[in-house]
Amino acid sequence: MLPTYECVLEAARRLEGVARRTPVMTSRTANAMTGAELFFKMESFQRTGSFKFRGAYNAIAALDEAARARGVVAFSSGNHAQAMAHAGALLGAKVTIVMPHDAPAIKVAATKGYGAEVVVYDRFREDREAIGRRLAEAHGYTLIPPFDHRDVIAGQGTATKELIDEVGPLDRLYVCLGGGGLTSGACLAASALAPDCAVWGVEPEAGDDARRSLEAGRIVTIEVPKTIADGAQTTALGALTFAILEVHAAGIVTASDAALVETMRFFAQRMKVVVEPTGCLAAAAALAATDIAGLRVGVIVSGGNVDLARFCALLGEAPSA
Repeated sequence: MLPTYECVLEAARRLEGVARRTPVMTSRTANAMTGAELFFKMESFQRTGSFKFRGAYNAIAALDEAARARGVVAFSSGNHAQAMAHAGALLGAKVTIVMPHDAPAIKVAATKGYGAEVVVYDRFREDREAIGRRLAEAHGYTLIPPFDHRDVIAGQGTATKELIDEVGPLDRLYVCLGGGGLTSGACLAASALAPDCAVWGVEPEAGDDARRSLEAGRIVTIEVPKTIADGAQTTALGALTFAILEVHAAGIVTASDAALVETMRFFAQRMKVVVEPTGCLAAAAALAATDIAGLRVGVIVSGGNVDLARFCALLGEAPSA
């Protein structure tokens, strides 16, 4: 069964006083560049550094005490991992995370720091979902995937609910898109609170499976994309996220790695904030849009978890002409 806006409202009640109500930032420079009025919802300031805390906490909180006591397992390249680990610690649930061998060191360290057990796999040769299912069956854990889960999607939808509650109806909303949980949640919230708002998902240019899927009318699976947007290195949408996006999303656009680096530089230089490459997807699309003049545009900045050495290396590259 697909989640609804009522699920988002229930998630908001669970998250009240636990999740941070992240700031909405504006930039005169960004507005001048686009001719639009842009509102950046800064989920990089959320607990664990990304929007993922919303869905993770909501999903674990929705379990009964017996299920929490048995523990949960998840698979993630980093942000869902950290969110699950921290949420589990807050709710008294043991957490095991299946993480790729090439996950950013800062995300692995943070996940372990929150108390989770980490199981490493090779993302190019092994199936993380299969590993997660085996662990769940062997130990009685509840499997909570990073995006294709009712309570996860509903939790992520609270970011858009907060944005619209604060700034009012939007004409367009750009959302970072990997597996589609954040964008699906955004669709549920926007359709209820701002029915005329067009929600656009933004995925890496090298990993446009969502765009292909909506064009084909079915879920399209691709090879693991090679992109600096490590949080969006997904190979396919989930059944729930595809069903929601197919009905509610206005469309999908992509952003190149070069555009992500330039957007990281923009955030650092103009807005004085650190944003990870994946977190720049929506902003990269908004700043490059040529058809938003005069519109009120929301941008979900999904996270800020980037290794500082990597951050400096990327920004140290020569700006594009």
